[in-house]
Amino acid sequence: MTVDWHGFNILYSVSGFVVGVLVGFTGVGGGSLMTPLLVLVFGFPPSIAVGTDLLYASITKASGTAIHSLNGTVDWGIVKRLAIGSLPATIVTLIALKLFGAQSPSTMGLMTTILGIALMLTAISLLFRKSLQAYAANFIDHLPQKRIEALTVGLGAFLGVLVSLSSVGAGAIGATILLMLYPRLPTARIVGADIAHAVPLTLVAGVGHWYLGAVDWVLLASLLLGSLPGIAIGSQFAAYVPDRLLRTILASMLVVVGARLAI
Repeated sequence: MTVDWHGFNILYSVSGFVVGVLVGFTGVGGGSLMTPLLVLVFGFPPSIAVGTDLLYASITKASGTAIHSLNGTVDWGIVKRLAIGSLPATIVTLIALKLFGAQSPSTMGLMTTILGIALMLTAISLLFRKSLQAYAANFIDHLPQKRIEALTVGLGAFLGVLVSLSSVGAGAIGATILLMLYPRLPTARIVGADIAHAVPLTLVAGVGHWYLGAVDWVLLASLLLGSLPGIAIGSQFAAYVPDRLLRTILASMLVVVGARLAI
């Protein structure tokens, strides 16, 4: 593998830093912010933006997983059930991309549309998480444990397809549905499980996109150069920023950007 470092652009690192700070402030997955930025602002093809962002996510979420694991806030049973559904679904999706051509106009058009829909779903999960939890509680409380476990595997399969095609969904969408399925578990364990599951999911999907030739390594390094310190800074000052206001602003932005991509 040869890498042409002449393609380095400081603006990619600056964008990575800004997204990293926002992720540190709000906890919203970088994919919902980074991927549309790469497509709409920098003009990268959807396949390259998605493939690069998947590996970017696997690296950034690995550090979060390590912290949650050390703090004992990862429910590994949930992670296992999610992975049982997501990893096979991811592999099947990658095979389909290979067969239909990951960078063909029709495939990239489909990926753009799915990205837009995923962004709007993310916005809904940010704005109405508590309402969705309250509504789901009326049904979840009456379900047997085996059914909830089966629904968790199904959620994993859904995320495997969605994340492989858009790089979005493993964060806010996954966490929201998990909170609906497991309302009695501490939120920290749900969030920890969601982050831990995102690591193998985005890694497998990212490696698959690399195999399909849809990863820009210079872009990846540039984004990490800015985002890693950005996440650290954002996390340090998160307590001083009105979380509800930031989430509302981000969700509104995601609705507009999502509609722009989906239509």
